[in-house]
Amino acid sequence: MARRATIVLGTRPEAIKMAPVVHALRTRGVTTSVISTGQHREMLAPMLDLFGIVPDADLALQRHGQAVTDVIAGVLRELPAALAMEVPDVVLVQGDTATAFAAALTGFLNGIDVAHVEAGLRTADPQVPFPEEMNRRLISRVARIHFAPTPRAATVLVREGVDEDAVLCTGNTVVDALQWLRSERRETIDASLARDLAGLELEGKRIVAVTGHRRESFGEPMRRVCRALRRIADAHEDVALVFPVHLNPAVQEAVSAELANHPRIHRLPPVGYPTMIGLLERACAVITDSGGIQEEAPSLGTPVLVTRDATERPEGVGAGCATLVGTDDDAIVGAFERVTTEGAASVRENPYGDGHAADRIARAVVELA
Repeated sequence: MARRATIVLGTRPEAIKMAPVVHALRTRGVTTSVISTGQHREMLAPMLDLFGIVPDADLALQRHGQAVTDVIAGVLRELPAALAMEVPDVVLVQGDTATAFAAALTGFLNGIDVAHVEAGLRTADPQVPFPEEMNRRLISRVARIHFAPTPRAATVLVREGVDEDAVLCTGNTVVDALQWLRSERRETIDASLARDLAGLELEGKRIVAVTGHRRESFGEPMRRVCRALRRIADAHEDVALVFPVHLNPAVQEAVSAELANHPRIHRLPPVGYPTMIGLLERACAVITDSGGIQEEAPSLGTPVLVTRDATERPEGVGAGCATLVGTDDDAIVGAFERVTTEGAASVRENPYGDGHAADRIARAVVELA
């Protein structure tokens, strides 16, 4: 039975989705250490603080202008010594980041069982999204246990040759995190939202939340998305767009070029998770290429327009709460008109889980022979 577990994370989404797992493992008596790679240090630290998690080790890998290969090389170089200090029975990684792939490979090479949280997500194209799609496929090759967030993801893994006994359908831990935040940190959501939206003219407006950061959208695709946003704002005087803009220069350039000087398009610096959840709660729609937001929106009843050509989260599309629109501005504008007129489909059951995924994961880790 596993009695020592190490969780390796390096980005904000990993912290959000693994925080419930850390607490569930510790509640079940598993000695659980957390190693931060520091892949996205500025965005990671506030999330760890929000969920009350202090890393046991910090590889401090973030460098200005770092490439994905730099992160992977750094993890492969620095993580073995940190794992040797913790002596875990199992290493848990989440999702599809460079941190997750490199940590899974490091665990495998050092003879430590690897557990993959949010396993089995796939698109039809190994290049989309790049490099995340290949990261998660490669993690599946070295993991011993696969925690699939949905039945579809579990089926994908078995079809790829993963032993059915090594796959457990748990739900997605992001639902656990979201429910905890809304019930236990309501005041944090409200205060963060009030602070970050202070001074914006939103009274009486329908709010549209916007995010965008995918590499495959850099350049003209992102400019088309921005042109669609401007068309939506121009066509509806009662609509205000709130767009926390990713710090990547490619995103900043497209957004500045297409969305400057519009009175109802509010460009913000990146906001924290509590603000984002509060914004999604208030929004009439969200336009995004984020995977996490596709999972969070069904819990909040907010329709999502997914500005990608393919999604590894088709469950939301099937449930009627998400629409895949790509980056064509006509398609985006048309879909916005439909969902804001007709509303999102009524979702009887969140396709991404019931808020108990972390406990299922912790129970399986305890029972790991």
